[in-house]
Amino acid sequence: MKPLVLICSQDAELYLFLSHILGEDGFTSEPAGGVKEALALTDEREFQAVVLDCGPTSATGSTICVRLKGEPRTARLPVIALIAPGAENQHLDLLKAGIDESFVRPVAPAKLLDFLRAKLALPKRGSNGIENGSWLCCGSLEMKFDAHRVRGNGHNIHLGPIEFNLLRHLLEAPGKVFSRDELISAAWPDNIHIGARTVDVHISRIRKALKSASPGSVIRTVRSAGYSLEKPDD
Repeated sequence: MKPLVLICSQDAELYLFLSHILGEDGFTSEPAGGVKEALALTDEREFQAVVLDCGPTSATGSTICVRLKGEPRTARLPVIALIAPGAENQHLDLLKAGIDESFVRPVAPAKLLDFLRAKLALPKRGSNGIENGSWLCCGSLEMKFDAHRVRGNGHNIHLGPIEFNLLRHLLEAPGKVFSRDELISAAWPDNIHIGARTVDVHISRIRKALKSASPGSVIRTVRSAGYSLEKPDD
């Protein structure tokens, strides 16, 4: 069974990024939007760790940590805080609350994963049968899942987590037309309502990123149907 991690954040894009990184390394995750939801979920589910997104002026992280560490059932649960840049003064409050580890965002995915693996006594990354280092390719466009990396003609392409998930879905089946509903299901959490126009905006951002680094990679709009990544021989 995959280790289950609770991610407490009101930032949908951060949750998507973290869930993607965790998922590629053999974990599974579940979101919580606030104190009540996080505590209710830890009562209902058997989590192996908790990641807290600590806003610059919010005490939510410390509040959740104190509650978890004060309950016998969750006292030994590893709790990790992600602190916003400029809010390093939260370190002391989090330490008093019993936090196991804290990182200032943006955190290198490897640091978070290595800490979780060490704390949960799991095998080191790359030694657990999970495929690392493989590239998904379509023409000059390449994507490396575990490193959250995209290249076009050898040049790095910088995408946000939502754009990364959308492009990954298209890359996994070049030439296939995906409806906007299918793309929403692939790139956004189930509990967030997203309209078709939002998909169009993110596709536009991907196109802009591809235009300079990988002009041969074309995302085609299929009228009344959706989007498709053209095959290299099209």
